[in-house]
Amino acid sequence: MKVLVTGAAGQLGQALINAKPAGMELIATSRSGGPGLTALDLADSSACKAAVNQHQPDWVLNAGAYTAVDKAESEPELALAVNAKAPEAFAAALNAQGGRLLQLSTDFVFNGQQGVPYSVDQARDPLGVYGFTKAKGEEAVAALLGSSGKGFILRTSWVIGPVGKNFALTMLRLHRERDQLGVVSDQVGCPSSTLNLAAACWRAIDVGSNPEQSLPPVLHWSDAGAASWFDVSVAVGELALELGLLEQPAKVAPIQTSAYPTPATRPSYSLLECTRTTAALGLESQHWRQALREVLQAIPR
Repeated sequence: MKVLVTGAAGQLGQALINAKPAGMELIATSRSGGPGLTALDLADSSACKAAVNQHQPDWVLNAGAYTAVDKAESEPELALAVNAKAPEAFAAALNAQGGRLLQLSTDFVFNGQQGVPYSVDQARDPLGVYGFTKAKGEEAVAALLGSSGKGFILRTSWVIGPVGKNFALTMLRLHRERDQLGVVSDQVGCPSSTLNLAAACWRAIDVGSNPEQSLPPVLHWSDAGAASWFDVSVAVGELALELGLLEQPAKVAPIQTSAYPTPATRPSYSLLECTRTTAALGLESQHWRQALREVLQAIPR
């Protein structure tokens, strides 16, 4: 099986490469290329179509995205090109040549106002540019590949990993640099370890490739439980101390979102209902705190 992976230099992309199933032919791409990577700019729709036509993959695993949530407010055209036009181009090319698409998406396609976990079939209602562009990408995949059953969307939330840029690594750095931190406590969701998320992606492709199994068109994946950003920050300090990554964690104080204004409005509650996905994939979920421990243990020393 041949799989074209986008965003391979990112935190999820690196986890996907490390967890690649045996016998898989992988075309790993990133915007700038690099050792072992093929250059592919997701902002260039023509290049996305050309990559599919050139490599003829069985799957495109679109893990690349414009994820700078606040910056997207001032760069809406670039965010739209990467998050919506790229999956549309992949879907169009795959529709013509017969491959399948696994499109990574986000809890930010919901407004975060309902107070109970979001199910896979709920209507999209994003708050800002980032969520809007990711929702448009989902819509394009459904429109072009939905009827053929060859387009799949996997939404996730609060992605953290041992490499790249993410909240857990930022908090670890701040615990080392400061004595006190103020972290938002009124936004609730759940972290998703790249280690577990990569396994879920590969399992989805395995199930989706088996004619005797059925993969739902929309999947939700995160680690288990619920947390605020404050909870995660406290846990980073406690676990890093246990693992010898810190000599002393900072004191963390809970603050309200209103005390930390940002250009983009974030959903206040964005838990994803994942039980249907874990059943479909035959995977057990891991509590976010244990997943966080494994992320911290995997940080390159």
